[in-house]
Amino acid sequence: MNSIIRDLSLAAEGEKRIDWVQRYMPVLQEIRRDLTKRQAFAGKTIVMSIHLEAKTAFLATVLQEAGAKVIVTGSNPLSTQDPIAAALVKRGLTVYATHGCTDEEYTQYLNHALDHKPHLILDDGGDVTALVLDSRKDAQERLLGGSEETTTGVQRLRVWDKEKKLQFPMVAVNDSLCKYLFDNRYGTGQSAWDGIVRTTNLTIAGRNVVVAGYGWCGKGVAMRAKGLGAHVYITEIDPIKAIEAVFDGFTVLPMEKAARLGDIFVTVTGCKDVITKAHYPLMKDGAILCNAGHFDVEVNVRELSEIADKEFEARQNIKGYTLANGNTLFVLAEGRLVNLAAGDGHPAEIMDLSFALQALALDYVQTNAEWLSPKVYVMPKAIDEKVARIKLAAMHYAIDTLTSEQYAYLYEEGSAE
Repeated sequence: MNSIIRDLSLAAEGEKRIDWVQRYMPVLQEIRRDLTKRQAFAGKTIVMSIHLEAKTAFLATVLQEAGAKVIVTGSNPLSTQDPIAAALVKRGLTVYATHGCTDEEYTQYLNHALDHKPHLILDDGGDVTALVLDSRKDAQERLLGGSEETTTGVQRLRVWDKEKKLQFPMVAVNDSLCKYLFDNRYGTGQSAWDGIVRTTNLTIAGRNVVVAGYGWCGKGVAMRAKGLGAHVYITEIDPIKAIEAVFDGFTVLPMEKAARLGDIFVTVTGCKDVITKAHYPLMKDGAILCNAGHFDVEVNVRELSEIADKEFEARQNIKGYTLANGNTLFVLAEGRLVNLAAGDGHPAEIMDLSFALQALALDYVQTNAEWLSPKVYVMPKAIDEKVARIKLAAMHYAIDTLTSEQYAYLYEEGSAE
């Protein structure tokens, strides 16, 4: 089937955006040279289900230049940028994605992509993988395996793996050090607030910010909120993460208490029903709710709609809900990923690391397909370190290396006195 996009005439704008970000992605540029030189993916079909914006478009282009037939679809109805989709079609890729598509269209796009019977899949959130394991088992015909980008997607993979449902190898790119230490923390920390600030046009300084979840994404969101001058409160279910938040200087409390204090709420847990109808009546008039977790289930917008006396469009990407007590709460981007549904996603320099890992993960899967069993794999440490070294060199930093004597002292049994 031919591509399904919004408007091919938007391609010129998309090209500008892709050209801009690739200037700031030196690691992927280096990986690109190697993969292209040896045509690493010649004869392979790769299906990418990912937030369709400029950085991911550059990754798709790299895979194409390395010999792959690349099929691209979105991983969130609101994160697709139509100019980017158009630019990729102009570059010869097949794209099934439109901004603001319905849930039904979104699923159709995923199925159209799988009709191409991929050798490799690159997933973001696990939706394509779920289809392949369930209703689209025919798409396993040539499938060697794939990679997963997000915390949420990896959580789903590990459940399928535990239940013995996973029928092909998947690399948990999210669990690579060069991914979660940077993408999840610094990427989410900056891009979430970029989306919030540009959407609301409000100041953060002096406000009470409630961050739900203190994983790597939550740490980044809390750190940047503090840097912007906010008073930051953390809600958690994990006692170790909670005490870490306390030691980092934040106040930890249950959501029931935080609901009464917050001016801005940001959920980053990967779980559902973090903020529900039990919390809405407790909140201040004008409280702002948004989500930086993958799926739109953390802020229960359906329950908010059910108890609201009035709903209205307050501003582009902001919906107001007036409750029986007269207070109005505002939800950004329908409760979807605020950094992508209301912004441009993570900075290019951060995604440079993540997408270099993605390209290398797919190469790892196809190269080792004969012995990889159907389970979840973490990227070999050597690949993580390779990406880090390229990034350091691109930033003009150098590090020390062990002498042979130091290596022996640390790693060779019986060498230490």
